[in-house]
Formats: sequence, structure tokens, C-alpha cells
Amino acid sequence: MKGFWISTAALALAGCATAYDAAPVPEVAAAPPAVTQSMPEQIASMDPSDSILFWGDERRSAAFRDMEGLFPGLEVAPANRVRQLPRAAGALPADVQAEIRAYMAQTQAAGVMALKDGEVVFEEYGLGFGADDRWTSFSVAKSFTSTLLGAAIADGAIDSVDTPVSEIIPALAGTAYDGVSVGQIASMTSGVAWNEDYTDPNSDVARMLAIAPVAGESQAVTYARTLEREAPAGEKWVYKTLETNLLGLIVEQATGQSLAAYAAQKIVEPAGFEGGMFWMQDLTGGNIGGCCLSLRLADYARMGQFALEGGEGIVPAGWFATAGSPLVDFGERATGFGYGYQWWTYPGDTYGAQGIFGQAITIVPEEELVVAIVSNWPTATSSDHRAGFRTLVGKIAEALKD
Repeated sequence: MKGFWISTAALALAGCATAYDAAPVPEVAAAPPAVTQSMPEQIASMDPSDSILFWGDERRSAAFRDMEGLFPGLEVAPANRVRQLPRAAGALPADVQAEIRAYMAQTQAAGVMALKDGEVVFEEYGLGFGADDRWTSFSVAKSFTSTLLGAAIADGAIDSVDTPVSEIIPALAGTAYDGVSVGQIASMTSGVAWNEDYTDPNSDVARMLAIAPVAGESQAVTYARTLEREAPAGEKWVYKTLETNLLGLIVEQATGQSLAAYAAQKIVEPAGFEGGMFWMQDLTGGNIGGCCLSLRLADYARMGQFALEGGEGIVPAGWFATAGSPLVDFGERATGFGYGYQWWTYPGDTYGAQGIFGQAITIVPEEELVVAIVSNWPTATSSDHRAGFRTLVGKIAEALKD
């Protein structure tokens, strides 16, 4: 297992005054939340035929709330300064609340939270899940990895989204990713062929984490060596979880930190997470950039609020406005929809993070609204359930219009 670097911040002391009663209280820069290794007593199988994608409902529901009990990962402590989420003075109209609860029952949702202007206007739980429990993210994690890319650019660890990936990961030279930029990885326009079929045990997405580890090499790079190009870089969009895993490796290589340790500084602390975070690792010890961090429902909502407010001082100015814009426009395939830097974009200038089995954070900037949901859908994907959630968000936004 490769080593990890846990960062600590130095103490910043204010100047001293000569008179005791005039002396200011020294300000102390809080160290980032601690990051520790988490290892289950028995690791769950990574065989594609026994992938979590194909587990039954009860087994999935138990796993989604206890990934740390099944897989190795890094545990990030709660923020030193937790962001408070006050209750809004007004509540959603009763008919809208009833529609949310009906949707939750229909889709096996474990929790829904809506924030308006940073205040809680709705919070509900199901499936035996509660406010102090954590639920896995699946591909919602991709938007966290994108945020860490922005932080690495702001820190100067990565020059820009135009940097060739092989400059940061030389092992990608000579692979299908040779000549691909960081931004093309982030927008999934590398031109590399890929199969993301969640119902197929032989798909790339089912097999990528089961590939035999190679000493001294990330599993993401090992699997990338097996892939071929199908289009020039920048010309074709194909959704590929491997590319977010590569993006996570890019951030780790550039910053010299695990994703979890970097997230402790750049997301968990500034966003004020209350319940800490677990981020799963692959067989070579790297955090899986495209999947599988676990948070409380309220912390998913805090992440959405952090993005809504722009992440000032953490990511470059305007980062979320760009990352959450349709850099890829789906056009006639899905009018009004698109993809940014690891964020999905929706009609009405909204954007969000989404993961299989019904996980999502949706952000409506015009209404200062964030809606987070965690679920255990019966199937990995459902266009009807996803559309139903977008409709609910629209109704919440309409009911809360100033």
C-alpha cells in the first residue's frame, strides 16, 4: 500500500500589544481535518461478476450506508468549523412536501434535503437512514474530484486545463491518452473508446477495478493501457468513469497528496462538513476519483452550497460557473442538457452532480437553491426517476421564488 501524505497547517499568530488589556486574542489557523487509513476486517469481492452493480436490493441498501465496512479507504474527520444549516422560518407548501415524500417512497430514496439561501427548507429520511448516518455517492464523487482539480490549479500545482495529461502522469505517454489535455479528461472528450454499461459484467466500468495490480502503477493507468482511441481528442463525448479516476490521479500526482487529504483542506474544512468523509481506495491504494465517497445527507447539501457560493479562495474565480456550464452541449440528443467539468448541466441554467442508484446534488443558482438526495433505486439508472427528481427540484424552486 502506497504512502499517504497528511498535511498540517502552521499556526498563524497575531501581533502582540504592549498593554495586557489591549492585546488581541491570537488567531490560530485550524489544521485541516485528520486523515486516517480505514481497513475492513474482510474486503468485499472486486470480481466483476459479484460487483455491487449486481447485488440485490437488501444487500445494496446495507452496503450503501457502510462502504467503510466493505472496502479500504481513507477517513477524513469532520471540519473544525462546521457550517451551521439553520432552519428557514417558512416551510415548503404542504402539497410540494407531499410530492417529495411520494417520490421518495416510489424511488426508494433514503433522504432529501433542500437549502434556500443556505437555510433548510425541507429534510426527510427513509429506509431506516438518519441524519447522523452516511451514504455512498457513486458518481457524485466526480464533482468533488473536479473541485479538487480547480483547487490544484488555484494552488499552482497544475498550470491549466490545457496541460497535457502525460506531463503530469508520464506513464500515460504512448497510451490512448497521449496528446489528451487535463480539460479533455475533465469534460470526458478524450476520444478514447469506453463501455459504461452498468448491466454488463464484461463492460469496462465493471472490470476496471478488478484488473490485476501492477507494482508501482495506479490501477487507472494499468487499465488505460488496454484502451484504444475512437476519435480525435476534443471531438467526441463519452461518459467514462475511468477518466475521473485518471483525473484523481492527476490531482494526487500534482499535489503530492491523496484525494482525501487534499479534500480535507479544500472541501471538508471550507464547506464545513459535520460528519466527516470516507473515500474508497482501489487495489493500489489510490482514492477512486470517479466514485465512492460517503457523507451525511447534510454534507452533500453543504457541498452544493459551497459550489453555489463559488468556493472563494479555494478554486479559481468563476470555476464553478465554468465547470457547471455546458462545455459539451448534447444538442438534439437531449435538448438543454450537457456536461461541464464533471458536472451535468440541465435546462434553465442549473447544474448538478449525479450518481447511479439515485444519488444527486442539484444547484439552481438563480434561486439560491440546493437539493440533495440519496437513494437505493432498484436499478442503477432510470431516466424516469432522474426526470422525476428534476421535476421536483423545479417545483421546489417555483414554490420558493422570492
